[in-house]
Amino acid sequence: MSLRDLIRDEMAASRPRSERLAALRSERLYFQRPDEPGFLVSETEQGPVVSVFTSLEQLALFAGPCGWASTTVEDLVELLPKGVRALVDPLGPRAFLLDAEALQATDEQGEHDGGA
Repeated sequence: MSLRDLIRDEMAASRPRSERLAALRSERLYFQRPDEPGFLVSETEQGPVVSVFTSLEQLALFAGPCGWASTTVEDLVELLPKGVRALVDPLGPRAFLLDAEALQATDEQGEHDGGA
């Protein structure tokens, strides 16, 4: 299942939230690679965000030719500095803020339930 499918499912609310979040964790996201290790953080009125993308094409539409890196959603959630949110496909028709706290909560719930 692709991230785009998960977005569609989120909007339709056709799957249980915990199932959507569990599938989302393994999806790969792309981002512009800064000169120093880390993320390019943008300050917005709603707080700091990192722009991430579901494809290299989406990244290229946003940043043009650039150095890039990729990671899974699960790793991104662990790597983002506290208080920084991920904005997925900011120029796309279905841009959304990644709910890192909800993903972390499902991880913690899985640990309490014996792993899944």
